[in-house]
Amino acid sequence: MAVTKVASEGVGEEGQITKMIESQTSRVPSGTYLTIGIGAMAASLLLMIVRQKNLANFVGQWVPTILIVGLYNKLVKQRGSE
Repeated sequence: MAVTKVASEGVGEEGQITKMIESQTSRVPSGTYLTIGIGAMAASLLLMIVRQKNLANFVGQWVPTILIVGLYNKLVKQRGSE
């Protein structure tokens, strides 16, 4: 039972660093992340066309990360930081 108690004590609490990051990222409009993600896709396509396959793959891998950060940003704006 002690293990359960210790594990549940930290639930719902956020650190100061997390709150600071969320306060800064919440200022960025949600559409910005979508625009940057689409830009990364376009840049990857352009690099593929000019036969820079390795660089195109590298830039193309940014897209999911950018979109996930945008999704997290939107969720924090809607539900707030608890």
